[in-house]
Amino acid sequence: MVATIVASLPSFLLASSVTHSSSTSSLIFNKLRSSSRLRFSFAVAPLCSRRAKFMAHTLASANLGLTQPANIENPKIAFAAKEIDVGEWKGDMLAVGVTEKDMTKDENSKFQNSILKKLDRLLGGLLAEVSSEEDFTGKSGQSTVLRLPGLGSKRVGLIGLGQSASSPSAFRGLGEAVAAAAKTAQANSVAVVLASSEGLSNESKLGIASAIASGAVLGIHEDNRYKSESKKPQLKSLDILGLGTGPELEKKLKYAEDVSSAIVFGRELVNSPANVLTPAALAEEASKIASSYSDVISANILTAEQCKELKMGSYLGVAAASDNPPYFIHLCYKPLSGPIKAKLALVGKGLTFDSGGYNIKTGPGCSIDVMKIDMGGSAAVLGSAKALGQIKPPGVEVHFIVASCENMISGTGMRPGDILTASNGKTIEVNNTDAEGRLTLADALVYACNQGVEKVKPNDAHPIVDLATLTGACIVALGPSIAGVFTPSDELAKEVFEASEISGEKFWRMPLEESYWESMKSGVADMVNTGGRPGGAITAALFLKQFVDEKVQWMHIDLAGPVWNEKKRVATGFGVSTLVEWVLKNSS
Repeated sequence: MVATIVASLPSFLLASSVTHSSSTSSLIFNKLRSSSRLRFSFAVAPLCSRRAKFMAHTLASANLGLTQPANIENPKIAFAAKEIDVGEWKGDMLAVGVTEKDMTKDENSKFQNSILKKLDRLLGGLLAEVSSEEDFTGKSGQSTVLRLPGLGSKRVGLIGLGQSASSPSAFRGLGEAVAAAAKTAQANSVAVVLASSEGLSNESKLGIASAIASGAVLGIHEDNRYKSESKKPQLKSLDILGLGTGPELEKKLKYAEDVSSAIVFGRELVNSPANVLTPAALAEEASKIASSYSDVISANILTAEQCKELKMGSYLGVAAASDNPPYFIHLCYKPLSGPIKAKLALVGKGLTFDSGGYNIKTGPGCSIDVMKIDMGGSAAVLGSAKALGQIKPPGVEVHFIVASCENMISGTGMRPGDILTASNGKTIEVNNTDAEGRLTLADALVYACNQGVEKVKPNDAHPIVDLATLTGACIVALGPSIAGVFTPSDELAKEVFEASEISGEKFWRMPLEESYWESMKSGVADMVNTGGRPGGAITAALFLKQFVDEKVQWMHIDLAGPVWNEKKRVATGFGVSTLVEWVLKNSS
């Protein structure tokens, strides 16, 4: 007999050649049991050839195409906040964030802005002259880097902020533009200063510095793990001038680094192809988070058999067609000490590949070639877990839940017309196998409700936020940059939108029109899994609502659009920053 490991099998089985002996089982068991705060479930199974074949297939399927990501360590930037005269700063490039107003010149073609006037004087008037020749006016997206003698810095860069700059996204964009300019100039040391920073409150300065730092980290990130050759970015240090100094600002810069590294982690999960990031591999990544932050995060990874015991028929129905087994991921963050003020749950859709099933994705616009992104919700959830493991906020307990699987086609898969039974007993007639994400989320939401998530204050509701690349209809409604928000709770909507104002991510609240539920009724089951084309994002949200306890405060976020940058063909890491901000608001 052999102990069956309930976790990401490939990692644990590759340690040595696996033999089915009691000594091997004991060795593996003891090794896992010693892992601090990692919680694994074990089931005793009879030794048989079927189990051996399953293990062999699990190992083989994770290496389809012989592709393995290169182990590339993401570059680190040393941030420092300084109060120093711009003319005295020494380094490779001084980058100045300028608005169109800052670029105004007098009748003698001289700058009126004090910072630009000083730099231009030190450069003998060349800055004004060259900016005119380059037709640089400070518009958003404009940038120019000049190599001019006369300063401690080798180059001066002007980065356009548009007519005005006040939002976090504008200053994050400045950080990204500075990183891009540094890459082009092959600059190691860079300083950034705003041409106009007078009159800013201390809180505004903290937010601006944090956004610039975050943008710089995200700006230098290039996912080269699957390329045969790659160049390392040159940028090593970034000084932020004129926005203050001190421990409060240093803490804010550290926070920006932590969240940005988690966004990069989320991006790389979504970028990973389905032949590498299988459900088992996603579960392994979740387990690594728990291992890295074992003082505050624990992991419980469930197999299909355990999900069957929990009666997750909706989730398992989707997973049934794939040779890659499903893994149900549950991480739990608990602070190091102190009372718990709130218990929250973040639920992410975790389809590592979606073929559409028997309703296979075909034709123009079906996007089957990028269906690796269908786990974008889980990337946001696991990315936020990583960030919170680093930040360690007090007073809040957070559950991170992902029902991970693939939606494939085989003789064992669900068919149109099949009826699935979810873990809350509700029955679902499958009228479209390509509306599978909501089927996995159904059981994940029931599970989340059973974790006792709540705000500890009397009469407060129980908050759950789910995130999913759920519908193309939401992209049609809101375009590629804005996520749709569905919730019956004005209070929860207010909290999350306040968090998004800090993060700079874009959300728009959509209606939960109850009358649309008529299109979701089945003649033989409690419901069908998809309605007609009109209002598709709304009916999808109404479907999820059927699996949330009435006493629970719940929000559904459809991030099908902003999770992916179609122009660059890479993931964005959308959702991580807002989720972290929301959790911190509940922490305080």
